Amino acid sequence: MADVRVGVLGPMVATVGGQPVDLGGTRQRAVLAALLLARQRMVPAERIIDLVWADAKTPALTTLYGYIKQLRRALDPGRSAGPTGELLARQGPGYVLRLGADNVDTERFAGLVALGARSMRQDDPAGALRRLDEALALWRGEPYAEFTGYAFVQPDVTRLTGLRLDAVEERYAALLALGEHVAVVGDLAGHVAGYPFRERGQELYALALYRAGRQREALDALRTARAVFADELGLDPGPALRQLETAVLRQDPGLAGPGGTATVTGSASATATATAERTRNVPFAVTRLLDRPGERAAVDRMLGQHRLVTLTGPGGVGKTTLALQVARGWPDRDGPWLVELAGLGAPELLVETVGAALGLPAVATLDQLAAVLGPRELLLVLDNCEHLVAPVATAVAALLARCGGLRVLATSREPLRVAGETVFEVPVLSGEQAAELFDQRAAAVAPDWAPGPDDQKKIRTICAELDRLPLAIELAAAHCQVLSVDQIAGGLDDRLALLADGPTGVPDRHRSLVDAVDWSYHLLDAPQQRAFRWLSVFASGFDLPAAEAVVGGQALAPVAALVRKSLVMVEPRTNPRRFRMLETLRQYAWSRLEPAELAAARAAHRDWVLRYAEDAERQVRGPGSGVALAGLAQRQAEIRAAFTSALAAGDGRYALRLGGALAMYWYRTGQIVEGTGWLRAAMAAAPDAEPGVRARALLGLGGLAYLAGDPATAGRSMREAVEAAREAGDTVTGTLALAYRALFEAVAGATAIPDAIQDAGSAVALARDAGEPAIEAEALSALGMLRRIAGQVDRARVDLAESVQVARRCGHGFVEVSSSWLAMKVALDLADPAGALAAGLSVLDLLERDSDVTSWLIIVHTGAAALAGLGRPLDGAALLAAVERHGSRYGFVPDMMDPVDAPRHLAVVRDALTGDQWAGARQRGSQLSRDGVNALLRAHAPWPGGPAARPAD
Repeated sequence: MADVRVGVLGPMVATVGGQPVDLGGTRQRAVLAALLLARQRMVPAERIIDLVWADAKTPALTTLYGYIKQLRRALDPGRSAGPTGELLARQGPGYVLRLGADNVDTERFAGLVALGARSMRQDDPAGALRRLDEALALWRGEPYAEFTGYAFVQPDVTRLTGLRLDAVEERYAALLALGEHVAVVGDLAGHVAGYPFRERGQELYALALYRAGRQREALDALRTARAVFADELGLDPGPALRQLETAVLRQDPGLAGPGGTATVTGSASATATATAERTRNVPFAVTRLLDRPGERAAVDRMLGQHRLVTLTGPGGVGKTTLALQVARGWPDRDGPWLVELAGLGAPELLVETVGAALGLPAVATLDQLAAVLGPRELLLVLDNCEHLVAPVATAVAALLARCGGLRVLATSREPLRVAGETVFEVPVLSGEQAAELFDQRAAAVAPDWAPGPDDQKKIRTICAELDRLPLAIELAAAHCQVLSVDQIAGGLDDRLALLADGPTGVPDRHRSLVDAVDWSYHLLDAPQQRAFRWLSVFASGFDLPAAEAVVGGQALAPVAALVRKSLVMVEPRTNPRRFRMLETLRQYAWSRLEPAELAAARAAHRDWVLRYAEDAERQVRGPGSGVALAGLAQRQAEIRAAFTSALAAGDGRYALRLGGALAMYWYRTGQIVEGTGWLRAAMAAAPDAEPGVRARALLGLGGLAYLAGDPATAGRSMREAVEAAREAGDTVTGTLALAYRALFEAVAGATAIPDAIQDAGSAVALARDAGEPAIEAEALSALGMLRRIAGQVDRARVDLAESVQVARRCGHGFVEVSSSWLAMKVALDLADPAGALAAGLSVLDLLERDSDVTSWLIIVHTGAAALAGLGRPLDGAALLAAVERHGSRYGFVPDMMDPVDAPRHLAVVRDALTGDQWAGARQRGSQLSRDGVNALLRAHAPWPGGPAARPAD
């Protein structure tokens, strides 16, 4: 077979027996490029078509066959008989190009660069220079120059371009080692200007300046490099640059070159050698590591200030990777040394294991180890201590006390709890870091990896679902070889099965998510394991009382143990403290529950949710309503989980009780769709529930229907609630339902106004007789609204004023707000816009305290009409636009809830403006935050000096 050579370091060329051959058009050459990149591995025909015709209509297979035939004719004119002798051979479903490394310029280039680097390590800079010059001479231009539109060549283009820069810098290092520092200063200046983020180039340039007798310029160059990294990348320079700067300041003799200006220690070409010697047994990364500069810097600072730093966090969060990154950059006279403890099952062999890792096989006791390490200065990295916490803690405490130059960096899923220990909890990745890691690992298994914008969004979602845990992300990304991003996202519901096939050559605990968590789970005692399993029924976070309610009994000890072992997270800045599980850990714990145990844990969780909701319901009609509403909002996920598990278990009665307890919360926060949905599902699941339970649920349904602008349905629900409450003997629920039935049916036209007024008056009397001031205030509010509808404006004003006073005395903020809103409308009826605005402003603080949504929206909507009456229609229009925008988030429209007055108030504002004025004001209002809306209202306070000067009520 003739000598065949192919070159792609520039436009693609080929020679056969030293003579150039015609490789055909660009597409045919791209076929050859796809085969070259496979490096003598078979490429399926369909794969070749996907790569080469990615930007065009898929051709018939005969087109590919034709190209292969022409390439064979050009490259292998002699064609040996039989498939195994062919240069471009058919193999299985595809083709293979049997072209050795010496016959492809990229492979020769890479080999020569590696030989040059080896020569430098062997202190042969002249030999390194020859090989590197030979390598760089192979370049004729940009690699794969005519294939810029073909995505599949880009990874190799990036690799080759980076390798060329490495070769250029290695060549400069060789010249420096040969004493050519003056000759290369200018070239290095140009190199640094073109590649300012190449740390090695910066280092070589500064070294050349120093050896040329230009020490000040060398320092300036290093400081400029530091500024470039800080300003452009937000990073500190690496340890080599920092060490060089220190050496230059000290005029370290080790910086001298040949003949007094030669050997470079800790810099340039010798940096790799010095690092290799210094890091002792710390391994180098096999795959590209995701840099975490913030975490590295934090641990570096801690190690500088403390002699024992422990990295904690759940399995798979990246403790070992971070520890090794820190260790590789740590300036250590006699280390660092790595001791891997994951495989050590016998605590009594701990000292021997440490000694063996440090090359001290004769050390058998802690005293002997301390005696050997006493005079030395080193960093000891103890990896995976969690299964040996007690013996490791004992050994570390003794060694630190007796070895003044020793520092320890430990990784463990729980702290060692040794005096002087500083703990760094390794965080999960940021969203950007997580997506970058997924992208790196996917590209490693799928050479044609090129995610589009939709894939990138889905990748971020996947990473968030995986709690941004590095191990989980790596395992997920590995599936990109077989699955699409959409398929991986769809498989996360069963992530423990999906993420179960990690790479070989890694510790067993990192082969799958199950293995990673198993390692921690089996280190727990039986009570801790039970608590871990039962806490998995929480859908989000929980506090200690919630944990005790679900687990049963005191929960502080097991929860604290789970926090120490990184199986439960503490939510920062919570008071009282709240806790949560990462979703991956939650699913694992859930998977360990037997069916009967799962049912019992869910039942305990439902009991806790119901007790919490019913206790909060009692607070919602009092001065603690703001705290109660905030607590319910914080526990939304638990409430939904309780509804779901109750309905799945067929417990409709429970769902009705829970829905009745939450009705006011849903009403005040505008959650119409959610509340109505759960209540209707509960009613359907428990059609025969006792009347008392049904009455409270019907009361809630009626209120939400009114809020949705359906007073007829609201009235019917309240009528049924009255009947059910009467049957159950529930005076409180019956009185409330009677007052609202009167109001809603009157608004819907189902009841005559006089009859409705009489019913509302009866509700007021019943509430007073029962000693229920909160119910009395609500009934008075309904009565005032009915009298306004009847045209009895003066009497309505009296009823509403009384409602406000009663509500204030008992702390029922919701009714104080509702009656103040109605008072605003009465004031507008009486042509008193200033009084209307004053009534609205009087409850703004209360609305903010309780984070009330729907009441705030109707106050602002009515306040817009008041501003129009005060001659400020532009501000009124802005408020209306703000109401529309904020209300759309909750599905709440004041016009639907208040179909008579709300459109009239809108018309008052609209009629006062031209079309352009209306549009401009609405544009301004649509940008207003809730605080901005409140500020706009307060700016027009109708009393001298604004709100601060408002007289006391």
